[in-house]
Amino acid sequence: MSRAPDLPRLLDIMARLRDPERGCPWDREQSFATIAPYTIEEAYEVAEACERGDPAALKDELGDLLFQVVFHARIAEEAGLFDFNGVAQAVADKMLRRHPHVFGDARITDAAAQTLAWEEHKASERRASAAAASERESALDGVGEALPALTRAVKLQRRAARVGFEWRELRPILDKISEEIDELRAELDGDGAPARVADEIGDLLFAVVNLARRAEADPEQALRAACRKFERRFRHVEALLAAAGRSAEAAGLKEMETLWRQAKKDQG
Repeated sequence: MSRAPDLPRLLDIMARLRDPERGCPWDREQSFATIAPYTIEEAYEVAEACERGDPAALKDELGDLLFQVVFHARIAEEAGLFDFNGVAQAVADKMLRRHPHVFGDARITDAAAQTLAWEEHKASERRASAAAASERESALDGVGEALPALTRAVKLQRRAARVGFEWRELRPILDKISEEIDELRAELDGDGAPARVADEIGDLLFAVVNLARRAEADPEQALRAACRKFERRFRHVEALLAAAGRSAEAAGLKEMETLWRQAKKDQG
């Protein structure tokens, strides 16, 4: 395996790309805000490579994600805020602080105990941060608003559950979902104002996420799997239509529903 100092090389490449005179016009124009969507996209592509179990793709996507970190750090360095070494130092210090059982004298016997200790360390850091900012501490502090909505819903619910705001059984969650469906139906049966319908749909999704979380199903992964299943079945419907010399547009809903049931049998 190569031991070449490729990280300094990558940092040099980034500096060259951002050079005011000799750099890339596109790279020079970017800011934290403009490259943030690319950072999110690269993180999702890392997750997709993991799901596919593709080591070559994972290596490639991790490189793309690392480049995003280097990009942000370079912009910060140019603004006199911090640099890549500062980013690395901060996360290294955090890992040392949150793993006293590895780098200190604390004793933790299993993964479950480590999870509890980890969360307590994070909670302690949040308390210190709130105190430093003279703000009232909340169990929900630190749950980023930029997270994907399903992920953020899970995190908010977990935080609330830690202080006792949670049903002990699944049945009340199912009842809550039914309640939200009834409220959505009432809006749709009324004037169907888009804002109120959207509000009720949001409440319904939040309740479904709560059910998924309590059933130990990751709602993001569950929905991604459902999307893949839908895509597989719909492509099969299109293939059946094509074999009959027909298009989806010409077939109509009734025929496609019949073929959809066939696709469910064929595709699972």
